[in-house]
Amino acid sequence: MKFNEMNLSKPLLRAVEEMGFEEATPIQAETIPMALEGQDIFGQAQTGTGKTAAFGLPLLEKIHDNSRVQALIIEPTRELAVQTGEELYRLGKMKGIHTTTVYGGASIGHQIKLLKKNPPVVIGTPGRILDLIKRGVLKLKDVETLVLDEADEMLKMGFVEDIESIIRELPTERQTLLFSATVPKEIKRIADNFMKNPTTVHVKAKAMTAELIDQYYTRCKDYEKFDLLTRFIDVQNPELSIVFARTKRRVDEVARGLVERGYSAEGIHGDLSQDKRLGVLRNFKNNKLDILVATDVAARGLDISGVTHVYNFDIPQDPESYVHRVGRTGRAGKEGMAVTFVTGNEMSYLHTIENLTKKPMTALRPPTSQEAFNGQVANIAKVVKELTEIDDTEMYQDAVKFLSETYTEEEIALALVRSLVKDPSTVKVDITPERPLPNRGGGGNKRNFNRNGNRNRGGNRDRNNNRGDRSGSDRKGGYKGNAKDKNRNNYDRKKSNGGNKQSNGKSAEFKIR
Repeated sequence: MKFNEMNLSKPLLRAVEEMGFEEATPIQAETIPMALEGQDIFGQAQTGTGKTAAFGLPLLEKIHDNSRVQALIIEPTRELAVQTGEELYRLGKMKGIHTTTVYGGASIGHQIKLLKKNPPVVIGTPGRILDLIKRGVLKLKDVETLVLDEADEMLKMGFVEDIESIIRELPTERQTLLFSATVPKEIKRIADNFMKNPTTVHVKAKAMTAELIDQYYTRCKDYEKFDLLTRFIDVQNPELSIVFARTKRRVDEVARGLVERGYSAEGIHGDLSQDKRLGVLRNFKNNKLDILVATDVAARGLDISGVTHVYNFDIPQDPESYVHRVGRTGRAGKEGMAVTFVTGNEMSYLHTIENLTKKPMTALRPPTSQEAFNGQVANIAKVVKELTEIDDTEMYQDAVKFLSETYTEEEIALALVRSLVKDPSTVKVDITPERPLPNRGGGGNKRNFNRNGNRNRGGNRDRNNNRGDRSGSDRKGGYKGNAKDKNRNNYDRKKSNGGNKQSNGKSAEFKIR
């Protein structure tokens, strides 16, 4: 369905067109018409399916003045709140609708000043919203639409009581839109207690991971992960990649290690200041960074185009977290690749993920050090080719003349390669060992939805409640093999429908393509 086939006003249609959208995603096509009619909606959909526009367009359509708060959107993290606020601003600007985003970790005084202007749309994290309500600054008596986004995430982060307290401050006559990737009992209870005959919109499980995402795993020891990560990066040469680590300490150590090895990388997690976090995300979006290292929660809901690779440095404990992670790539019809590092006792978690996604991962033999070196050389050759095609070289002629008179071509080329190749043997990187996930012995992956206290009201707790101690290559190249083949040694990746056809198991030499 196209947006112009929906009952949307011209200003909203102009905004949608300006943002480059024409065809609605499945969640948008099902949600928007019913939400425009005022129905309560229970949407089960993953991040990256277009949920923001699905709830944003209907609530913006209902707003006709800028004199009172008419819509409240609750998000689990600051990053998601900021991102949702930015998208709603773009969608609503043709109607002149003001939005305000509130969250912990930022000046509450500034947020109070913004709220005194009575913005019609407020987006925020539960803790900060509740704080502003108690201060008498955020008045919700005129709210007509409530949105609970990523409800299962807020549940896991211990925000249920805050959410219920906020809802009790709202008019009973309102529209409620709830979105959750999963539907645990507590979320169902909230829906039963606070929604009126909601219509369920469900994105089927087969769509949980995009067909354009090639999904692989490589089995390794924990201490081998960092060197394997750099080898994969050298061989695959991703344009933009996200590395997911289980703890904040790991994020810091992996990001620091990548920088020490000469890669363009930064880390993001809940202990960073808000300005620092937003600065890192801005640099990544603007291609000033090649690699973003992140915890699950810090990267939750990121909508960054151009991410070609996702590396799961640590396999997630929740299978749904895997879905959210790999959903950072393979967007807008483009191919993507996800590689998961898994230790021997964590294989049961991998099988649980496969059962959820209905899509098996393919075993991947790690690159050798020689293949990684060859990949770097191939990338250097591409850079040299691009530089030789630049016309304006006059300012370099004297330097070229001096070098050519002093050294041979071979000596110059050798010096160039030496200066650009990252030699792992010269920079030792130590990553603190983390306790492996508990061995479930192939059992179910029942999750604990109990409130564990110890909240971070700004929405920045690490997904696993572990703060940690502060102490060439083809871009999509891989080592594809049959998951059941003990000799997983076939390097050359061939394009496949869905990216998971099994190889014939034959050995193949590394080739620069």
